[in-house]
Amino acid sequence: MPGNTGAIDVHVDKVELLNPATELPFYPSNTHNIPNEDLRARYRYLDLRRTALSNNIKKRSQVAHIVRSVLYDQDFIEVETPVLLRSSPEGAREFLVPTRNTTSSAAESSASVSTKREPLFYALQQSPQQPKQLLICSGGVDKYFQIAKCFRDEDGRKDRQPEFTQIDLEMAFVSWGDSISAQSADSNNLWRIGGTEIRDVIEKLVQKIWRDVEGQQIPETFNVMTYHEAMTRFGSDKPDTRFGLEIINITDIFNTNQDINTSSSDLVLECIVVRKSRDSAFIKASRVSQTDESVEHFTLTEANVRSWLLESKAASHVYPSMGQEQQSLINRTLKLKSGDDIWLAYRPRIPKGGSTSLGRARLRILDLAQSRGEYTVTKDPHFLWITEFPLFTRDDADKDFLAHGRWSSSHHPFTAPMSQDVDALYRGEIDKVRGQHYDLVLNGVEIGGGSVRVHDAAMQDYIFTNVLQLSEKEKDPFNQLLHALRCGAPPHGGIALGTYLPCIRLFCFDRIMAMLCNTQSIRDVIAFPKTASGTDLLFRSPAPVSDDTLHQYGVQSRLVD
Repeated sequence: MPGNTGAIDVHVDKVELLNPATELPFYPSNTHNIPNEDLRARYRYLDLRRTALSNNIKKRSQVAHIVRSVLYDQDFIEVETPVLLRSSPEGAREFLVPTRNTTSSAAESSASVSTKREPLFYALQQSPQQPKQLLICSGGVDKYFQIAKCFRDEDGRKDRQPEFTQIDLEMAFVSWGDSISAQSADSNNLWRIGGTEIRDVIEKLVQKIWRDVEGQQIPETFNVMTYHEAMTRFGSDKPDTRFGLEIINITDIFNTNQDINTSSSDLVLECIVVRKSRDSAFIKASRVSQTDESVEHFTLTEANVRSWLLESKAASHVYPSMGQEQQSLINRTLKLKSGDDIWLAYRPRIPKGGSTSLGRARLRILDLAQSRGEYTVTKDPHFLWITEFPLFTRDDADKDFLAHGRWSSSHHPFTAPMSQDVDALYRGEIDKVRGQHYDLVLNGVEIGGGSVRVHDAAMQDYIFTNVLQLSEKEKDPFNQLLHALRCGAPPHGGIALGTYLPCIRLFCFDRIMAMLCNTQSIRDVIAFPKTASGTDLLFRSPAPVSDDTLHQYGVQSRLVD
């Protein structure tokens, strides 16, 4: 019976060489002299002989099996959705696929036949978002899942892949913010949105994966933190809660203790204190860490401990009339001493985006302390749900090519508003509307994200037309979804399990596997990965094609910048 390689001993009577090997470009067994990544990528079939790499691929298969088993046991149905779809403004740049078909879907009913036509294109799916919602709208599938291949044509970034895998699921009849947990008095479990059914499924799935693959028992219920709290305390919408250095709101201290004039009520002054006594593992890293222009750094001495705040440009910008009384208040409240380090900055009162300048400074100090061997952050899993994100944004540079100055969806345009904020949505108070979106964070890395969807066609059309200000042409790719919602769609929601990818809030299975395999690169958990720039050194793609081939698709070749 077949077994694992090396599991049995064989008494050899005769040896026959089945296939002689030529001189190898490198020897996978030589783990002490591994060649550079480009060479290994060019000969990936040899690289896969390395035990560490082949074990990663096997572990990936094990996790995929666990995912299917857990979801099958909860009556989910695995459904394959189309990969070739229509181009739509969902958030990221798409891969376009030309076709030789001579008739577009819009012209199917036309009786006239022209000898010339516009070239027609499919778009490779960014995610199965519309197909899976349509499945739920159909009423034929209540619980869907898929281990889906997705694509995005993104500029080259470190450790990105143009094609990636996500664990995708959707459920009908999810709650809409009226769950019992919304009334919980426990601030660590403050789930005030819908989708608790999704939360329960994912927590059980993650527990099973970590127990069977890592041999670790993790909490049955994960803590919950709002986006506002995460940005205020940690300066990040995916906070790493394994270490301290929390951000302190100086404006709150002033508001509580004194009436002081501010240059703008829209600004908040905040700081990080690295204490010489308590944070000794970070103090050296803090003093040599680099910062950007928006953050000020002070090392307190006997000479400046009573004047550092008065010398601060950031503080004087927010509080022009600040004096010694305020300096003394902050020193006294924060119990500052000579030898402590202060990082100081201001930000908008309403947090925006994925991080603040102090949040980034906090992570730089951690990274530097670890690289210097002065601090080792625990590898124990710290899971955390982040909820109540802004539903719309004007601060996402990655979406400017679609938004053109208009509001864009922070997640995607199908995310429902919090029930408490529906009135604000219709009053046009767009910046106050929070979404029923939830991210699952592990040790400062997003490993999942999803939302409760808009199931009311009138609300969905209002968001398209009045908030996002889509033209009729821009709305056209969503017409089938709007019609499906009008046919009596149930409340529904879903999630994609994996890790956050910029431009679109999608999540890839590849990154969560990298974490389980304790590797920094997702290329180590993909059998045939591409480089950060999207090139495949093994199959030598992408590559130009002949003009004759392009002509069949109605596409002309030209040089690009």
